[in-house]
Amino acid sequence: MNTTIRILGIDPGSINTGFGIIDNKGNHSKHIDSGIIKVVGDTLSDKLKVIHEQLTSIIQEYNPDEISVEKVFMHRNADSALKLGQARGAAIAACAIQERPVFEYSANQVKQATVGKGHAGKQQVQHMIKILLCLEEAPKADQADALAIALCHANSREGLLRMQGVSGIRYGRLQ
Repeated sequence: MNTTIRILGIDPGSINTGFGIIDNKGNHSKHIDSGIIKVVGDTLSDKLKVIHEQLTSIIQEYNPDEISVEKVFMHRNADSALKLGQARGAAIAACAIQERPVFEYSANQVKQATVGKGHAGKQQVQHMIKILLCLEEAPKADQADALAIALCHANSREGLLRMQGVSGIRYGRLQ
């Protein structure tokens, strides 16, 4: 019997952090809420505090069962990658303190799961999120990315559940 699972997707960023909440039952997902956390502050610690506090509030309000976060990918600019990693750390810490399981997906995995190709553009992701979640209009890019991360997890978790009884892989076969 399929039960409804509430999933929070997080697209961490040092300027905007997107969040998206869906309810998933089997192969059906429903949009609950989504938005953008404007990361403001004079110092890095102020900005990380905003991410942590806002996500903590969202977790307490919506009570997600599982949380999915985009993995860090290597930027050409090391400073940008470092800031993204710190924003991600603040987001994951908020989830851990609230004792929620966190699952991580690469940008390519998310795009493959929602658009069908791993190198899809932002507009393609926005368009597919609008269609997949029956939204009246396409969400903003950071919102769409967060919802795509949640949908990627919703699709992936079914496979993960089927594999729970698997003890390992040997010679390319499940054991």
